[in-house]
Amino acid sequence: MTGIAAEPELFRRAVATLKSVRTRPELEITEVRPPQRLAPWAYAMTAEVTGPSDELSTGRLVLLHDPEGVDAWDGVFRLVAYVRVELDPELAADPLLPEVGWSWLAESLEVSGAHFTALGGTVTQTSSARFGDISGPARTDDLELRASWTAEDAELAAHGTAFYDLMATAVGLPPVGVSLFGQRSGH
Repeated sequence: MTGIAAEPELFRRAVATLKSVRTRPELEITEVRPPQRLAPWAYAMTAEVTGPSDELSTGRLVLLHDPEGVDAWDGVFRLVAYVRVELDPELAADPLLPEVGWSWLAESLEVSGAHFTALGGTVTQTSSARFGDISGPARTDDLELRASWTAEDAELAAHGTAFYDLMATAVGLPPVGVSLFGQRSGH
């Protein structure tokens, strides 16, 4: 069976809790078609945010649900995150950048209070140089984080919050309620 009527109630509740998360005004969230064949039920969203120095971060959060459970997941819900952020050349030169990128995710999950197991992933740093008649900047540096973890239950608001916080941290936005020097709000 297909369609929303066939979706398990537990999956519908999990999706509803993800959708209930209030995001920062800087974040642009869009629901997208989820990947097929990874799990019987899936939901996906993309996110985009530009930081104070015009760095762009794009991301995708996918919720996978298998009511039978998956041994490799150690549960019935798996969240898969992908985040790509443009870096300034100075930050890109930091040899500890992959560890720092991973700490953004780990800290976001911890601070949000997300209950999870089986966290794993990769952080990849890329540098591209353009030559000849190709448009764009002469050089770009990016960081890509790919991660997945198992949610312990269907209450996924904290997981959504962690993903949104990761996106904001990646582009250098301060925590909600904190202003950067030189910024004024509403005046």
